[in-house]
Amino acid sequence: MLTACGGLRQAQNDTMLPSASGSSQRVAFEGRRSSGSSLIKHVIIMVQENRSFDDFFATFPGADGTTTGKTKKGTIKLKAVDLESPCDFGHSRQGFVTDYDDGKMDGFEDEGQLHCNGLAGKRPYQYVKPAQIAPYWDIAKDYVLADETFQTQGSGSFTAHQDLIRGGTTFDQAQTESLVDDPSASPWGCDAPQGTVTPYLLWSGSAITRHANGPAPCTHDFPGSGEYYQTLRDLLDAKSVSWKYYTPPVSGSGRYWSAFDAIYPVRYGPEWKTNVSTPETNIFTDISGQSLPSVSWLIPDEGNSDHPGPGVDQGPSWVASVVNAIGESSYYWPNTAIVIVWDDWGGFYDHVPPPISDHWGGLGFRVPMLIVSPYAREATPSTPGYISPTQYEFGSILRFVEDNWNLGRLGTTDKRANSIADSFDFKQKQRAFIQIPSSRSRSYFMHERPSYRPVDTE
Repeated sequence: MLTACGGLRQAQNDTMLPSASGSSQRVAFEGRRSSGSSLIKHVIIMVQENRSFDDFFATFPGADGTTTGKTKKGTIKLKAVDLESPCDFGHSRQGFVTDYDDGKMDGFEDEGQLHCNGLAGKRPYQYVKPAQIAPYWDIAKDYVLADETFQTQGSGSFTAHQDLIRGGTTFDQAQTESLVDDPSASPWGCDAPQGTVTPYLLWSGSAITRHANGPAPCTHDFPGSGEYYQTLRDLLDAKSVSWKYYTPPVSGSGRYWSAFDAIYPVRYGPEWKTNVSTPETNIFTDISGQSLPSVSWLIPDEGNSDHPGPGVDQGPSWVASVVNAIGESSYYWPNTAIVIVWDDWGGFYDHVPPPISDHWGGLGFRVPMLIVSPYAREATPSTPGYISPTQYEFGSILRFVEDNWNLGRLGTTDKRANSIADSFDFKQKQRAFIQIPSSRSRSYFMHERPSYRPVDTE
C-alpha cells in the first residue's frame, strides 16, 4: 500500500513527508542474524512518554545529536535544562505538521502548550542535562542506544500506544483510513461515553485529509466490527504465547492507559482480568515469582513517565528499577530482552526529518530507544555500548517479537520495518549484567502511592 508521495500536498495545511534522503541515513549493520528464538524467552516493552531523541541524547558521544536548532529566523543554541519541565508542548497531528514545516524542521517555536502561557517559543529548543537522566545514559553506555528510531505516525499518545501493540491504526479493509490524535472524550477506548468519536486520516490516492468524526475508539465500532484491526495479541494467542499489559490505575480501573481498552474482545473478554495487569508494579511480583509472561508491555505511572509538566519525574529511576530487577534475576537475565522506548516526541526539538512517508501519517519524529539484553550488541569487545544506526520504527519491535516466536505478520508496518534483531549478537558470549545506579529502588516504586492521573491527555 506504500507509494512514493514526495512533494504531494495534503489538505488542511497537512503536508506529506519527503522521500528518504541519504543525508539522514547511515549504513546499518549488514551481518544480520536470526532473532534467536532459542535464546530470548521474554521481551519487555517499556513505554515512556513524550521526549524527542535530541531532548535526551543531544550530546551523547557518537550519537546523531545536536546542540543547535532551526527556527524560521535562523539557528539557535539548545538550552541545557532539568528533567522536570514546566511546560507541556503540543504533539497532535497539527503539532507534527507545524514542527515539520515541509521538511525544514523549524516550526517548534509555533507549538501550543499547557501550563505555560502563549506559544512555545524557544522552550522546545532544549536538551536535558545528562546528570538528570544518568540511568538512561548508563544504559546507553553499557547496552544499545538506537538513534534512528521514529514514531509510526506523527501524532499523540493514543495512536502511539496503539502502534506499539499493532504497528499502525488503519481500520478499514482498504487500509486508507487511519486513526489520528485523541478520541473526543475519555477513557480512550470501549469505555468512552456514547457519542465519542476519533479523528482519522483519509488517503484519497493522491493526498491525505484529516476528518474529525471517525469511529468510536472501540474496535466493535470499526468497519467489520474490528475484523481488519488485529493486534499482536491475536498472533500471540494463536500460538499460545503468553502476554501481559501492565498499566497503572486511573479512576480505579487503569483503562485510560490500557491500549487494549480499545480492543473489544480484550475489554469484554476474560483477558481483561488475566492479561491486563493493574497496577503496573505487579511486574516486580511476577519477576520475583518467576511468572513473567513471554511478552510484556509496561506503562508507568504519570510521575515516573518522563512526561513534561509540573511535578517530580522519576522516570530514569523507574526504568532502572525494572532493568535491575531483571538483571539481578539469574532466572530471567539469561533469556530476556528489555526495550525502552518513548511514545512520541512531546513537541521537543529534534533535528532529523522523518526519512520516509506513507499515507497513514508517518513516519513521525525520532524518539529514543534503548535495548538491554545479555545478547545486546557490543561496539567492540572492550566497549560494551553500541549505537545502532539502523532505521527503526515501532513496527521494528513488533517484527522482532513476531520472528522470535514465529508468529507470522500482522501486515501493518511490521511488513516494512527493519527488525531490532541487528541490535543483538546471538553468537557472542552471554554478557554479565551491569548494574544501573539510580536514586530510587525497586522497593520505593512497589510502595509508592499511585497518582491516579493519566500519563498523557494528548
